[in-house]
Amino acid sequence: ISMKKKLKSLYCRHRPSASVKTAIFSFAPSAACFGLAAAIGIIYFTEWRVVTNWIPLYNMKYPKPEKK
Repeated sequence: ISMKKKLKSLYCRHRPSASVKTAIFSFAPSAACFGLAAAIGIIYFTEWRVVTNWIPLYNMKYPKPEKK
């Protein structure tokens, strides 16, 4: 069996049905929101200064270097 036939048979056996595709597409916005919330939480708790310097009012906790 050639590699092309193996890949084609693997794809044909594991093709998602219409109901599975609908479930995936309906869950995508929720997954994106959870991912965004997780990213914001990680930035908040680790205080990643590269990012938090650009957040208004939050960046006042860092001292500004004095200009000479």
